Formats: sequence, structure tokens, C-alpha cells
Amino acid sequence: MAAQTLIDKQHPSPGQAYVESIRLIDEEVLKQQTSENDDLFLWLRFQARRGVADAQQNLGRMLFWGQQGVSPNLQAAVKYYKAGARKEENPVSMYDYAIVLLKGHGVEQDIPKALKFLNKAAKQDFVPAINALGWYYERFEQDYERAVQFWERADEMGNPEAPFNLGVMYSLGLYPGKRADQFMAYKYYLKSARRAHTDGAIRLADVWIRGIPGLVPRLPLDAVLWTKWASEQNGYLGALLRKSLEAYLRQDWSSALIHYLMASESGFAVAQFNLGYLCEQHAGSLLSPAFRSECVWRYYNLSTYSQDPAPYALIKMGDLLYAGHEQRKRDVKAAAEMYKLAALRDEAQGWYSLGLLVQEGVELPRALLTELGLEEPLRADNHSVLIELFRRCRDHENAESYLPCSLALLNAQLQLVLRHHSAALKFTSAIGMAIVSIVTVLTTLGRLRGLTSHNGLRV
Repeated sequence: MAAQTLIDKQHPSPGQAYVESIRLIDEEVLKQQTSENDDLFLWLRFQARRGVADAQQNLGRMLFWGQQGVSPNLQAAVKYYKAGARKEENPVSMYDYAIVLLKGHGVEQDIPKALKFLNKAAKQDFVPAINALGWYYERFEQDYERAVQFWERADEMGNPEAPFNLGVMYSLGLYPGKRADQFMAYKYYLKSARRAHTDGAIRLADVWIRGIPGLVPRLPLDAVLWTKWASEQNGYLGALLRKSLEAYLRQDWSSALIHYLMASESGFAVAQFNLGYLCEQHAGSLLSPAFRSECVWRYYNLSTYSQDPAPYALIKMGDLLYAGHEQRKRDVKAAAEMYKLAALRDEAQGWYSLGLLVQEGVELPRALLTELGLEEPLRADNHSVLIELFRRCRDHENAESYLPCSLALLNAQLQLVLRHHSAALKFTSAIGMAIVSIVTVLTTLGRLRGLTSHNGLRV
């Protein structure tokens, strides 16, 4: 599947679509979805015809890759690429047009013109163009020295494809002045994969399956994960995801369920998340309570095994594990692990949920506290842990978490005062804490009012 993905990427077709990892909780991204008859698309087309470079660039990519709900149309995409490139100002448009000219996608191949636009874009330090010049010199001129110069420059600038190309040169013994070196190739493949390059991920997985004696151990599990990720970039899977999302947007829940189910059973993590969310939020009239419950559990759970699980799914699984299930026992330890993973992914709810566990008397494992960065002084007892968890929740940059986390922290501090002080001091402290609480609420409301005003919203 991963190898076929590379082949399919080299042969764009109407049956493929760009793989968009859109979760159904991403409201802003959902609002950006469009079609050829939608207001957003028509507005972009109007702007593009007026010569607005950003509109030409966006329309070209939407039509070339089939993004944001637009059907692929290579010939129409090339027209917008060409219009944007003619001005010779926007490096992105010049690069996009140069690539279709270089490969003959949707237009007759014209290498000299492609080279002209690539050089102009590269002079503006547009990194993909610098990498593409290396590809040109390697593929069309067999000038490996110049190719490597461009790729090394692009690699230094963070391009994901350049280290893959350098790895291939080392692997084949084509790197100027160097012998074939599989370990150097491996290091470049690793760098490329970490920058989310499909080819690099597949080569990396191939090395980890076999290993390099004395240098790189066999890592079959990691190889499987990278191969799975590469397979998920397949354009035909992208088309299936597009059908799923379109059904969801028109509120055709049964069609959305069927299409997301097909994508989920192929192992695609975002589809698994969306299917769990769909069963949770919109499938009440379609599924029996037992099947719906099992669907929510199964697919949220499967999505948490991906390389980059959604914090929402981690929190949801933590809640399900804590509450238990008809056929599954309550598992507080596993719930804490899920909340920990969410907290480590910068999710305020993860800190808050861990605090609630501690508040209910759960003693979190020392190893878990260490992973969260709670050193010895902060975990002297459960109450110290509780205060620190709520403090980290309060200090999170998410404005929505500030008020509930602040109140939870104040409550925890009040409980500490009541535990350690005399009756008179308890009374005085309680009054003081009440005043602080009121001030905190008023401050928070003012802070939220400022944030909403800044965003142009009414309070």
C-alpha cells in the first residue's frame, strides 16, 4: 500500500484527492470547505480573475489536488498557476507552474520555461524551488555535484524532500567524492521522515525492517508505524475521506457512517476518530444503544494508537475508562494514562482531569508524575500534587480553561488551609479566599471580555 501510494502520487487522476486530515471537531477547517458552486469558491475565482495572486495560488492548488471539497481539474489548475507565475512576483505561483511544466501535468512539458521560473523562485529563497532545481540537475543533466549543492542548501533550510534525495545519493554511491554509505543514507531518510516526507518514511521503514548490522537495530514495530503513515497519504484514500466529509457536511449521517467505516477499517486514524465522534454525536437514530456505545469505544480507542492522537480522543477514552463500559471494567490507572498523554500534548483538560482523579483520592503512579515533570517537592503528598495539577491547568494559554481551573485551584488551596489551621483562622481564611475567588472571577470575566472584544465578538 505504501509503495502504491508513491506510484499514485506520480500519476494524478480525477479518482484521487489530496488527503486532508480533518477531524469533525475542527470547526474552523470545516467552515473552509467549499465546492465549485459555493460562495467561497466563486469569490476566490472572482478575485483570481482580477489578478489577486493569493486567490490564483489557492485556486490552482485546490483544483490540482482536489482540496477543500473541490474536484480535481488539472487543466483549470494550470491556468491559475500560469496566471500567477506570469507576474514573476509570487515565488509559490512560479514554483507551482514550473513543476507542472517540468512534469507535463495538465500541460505540455516545457523544461526551459520550467527552469526559468524555478530559478526566479529560488532567487527569492523559496525552499521547494531550491530543492526542485537539485531534482532538475540530477534527473535531466546528471550533474550530481550541482544537484547535491542545491539539496544541501534546501536541507539546511528545513525542506523535507532534500534529505531524502541526499539519502538516495549516498545509498546508490552517487554522492560526489563519497562511497556508497547506507548508514549516512539512513540518517537522511530519518530526517526526511521526521519532516513528514512520504518517500523518506518508506525508505526509513525499509531500513528498520532489515536493520544495518552493527549500526542500526531492527525496529519492526516502528517500521510498521511509518509504513502505515505513508499508506495514509494515498490519493484514493483521500477521495474516500472526501466523500465521507461531504456526506457529513450535508448531514447524510448514514452515508457518512458507511464511508468513514470503510476508511477506519483500513487503519486511517483520523477516520477512526471521526467515526467515533459521529457515533457519539449523530448516530442515535441509526444505531442501537449497544452498537452505538461499542462504536464510540472502539473507534476512539483505535485512534489513540496513532502517532499523533487527538487530545480530544485521549480525554474521551480517559472518561470511558474511568466510567467503565457494559462489557469492560472500570480502569482508573488506564484513565490516568490517557489524561497524562493529553496533558503532554498541551491539552488543559488533561491537567484538569488528572486533578479530579487526585481530588477523589486516586494516588497517581510516581512514574506518571515524573513524566509530567512533577519533581519531588511538588509531589510530597496528594494535596501538593492536586494544587500543582490545577495550577498548570490554570496557567495554560487556553482562555476557556482559566476560570474552571482557577476555581478548582482556589478550592484546593482552601481545603489545605482548613486542614492545617485553627478554627478562628479557618474562618478568616475562608473569608479571604471568598474575596479572592470573587476577584478572580471578575478578573477572568474582564479577561474574556477583552479577548472576545479583540476578536470582534459580542459578550
